[in-house]
Order: sequence, then C-alpha cells, then structure tokens
Amino acid sequence: MKPILVLNGPNLNLLGTREPEVYGRETLADVEALCVATAKPHGLDVVCHQSNREYEIIDWIHEARETALAIVINPGAFTHTSIAILDALNAFPGPVVEVHISNIHRRETFRHHSYVSGRADAVIAGAGVQGYAFAVERVARLTKG
Repeated sequence: MKPILVLNGPNLNLLGTREPEVYGRETLADVEALCVATAKPHGLDVVCHQSNREYEIIDWIHEARETALAIVINPGAFTHTSIAILDALNAFPGPVVEVHISNIHRRETFRHHSYVSGRADAVIAGAGVQGYAFAVERVARLTKG
C-alpha cells in the first residue's frame, strides 16, 4: 500500500527551539515519530519531508500523485501565500489534511486565511503536535475500505 506523505513547510525544522510558547517543545523528529506510531496500527506507512523551499514542497506533491495514499501538510507560512501549493494539491487525487500546531485563527490577522484549506478534506489547528496524530487518524478513516 502507498504511504501517507507528511509535508512540513518553512521553519518547522526549528520545532522545539523556535517560539516554544507558541509551537511547544517537541521537535520535528518527535512529530515524525508520532506520525509513524499513529499510522502503524492501521497498517499504514508514513514518509516525512520538510523544506523551507516552496518548489521542493510542490515537487513532492507532484510525485505524490503516483506514490502516496494521502497527504498530511503543515505548509507553515506558505499557508497564507502559496497559490502554487494549492494548485499542486488540487492535482493530487487522494485525501489532504491540513495541520497547524497553533490556532491560526487566534493569531495575527494575516494568518487567518489559508489557501490550502480550499483543497483540504480536513483542517486541524491549535491541537499542538497532537494535531498530526489526529490528521493521520483522519486519513486512516478516509481511506479505509
């Protein structure tokens, strides 16, 4: 079976040290381990990538059309700016779940709009890194059967 692709955008490589009062103390490695552990009981595998480069995220989404069951994506700041990532996601045939560690709707006004939400089958925000586990669980439910 194809894996779930977990994509993380800019600055998420700094998890655990960048604004821990907003994003918590868990690292990106912790997030990736959580996704793998959550997928395992469902018989699912996970492939994780992080990039600070928009084009790299787009390339991974394009590749996912052939290689991934679903996409879990935290686009970071690209959430609010990238029509290109939205267009790439629109070409992906499987489920897409958008994740944000913080509640973007309680933050600065510019963070309230998400281009990705227009494609997402579910949006999880404000649950900390546990939101990734919720996203993997949602993918398992959406792809079951």
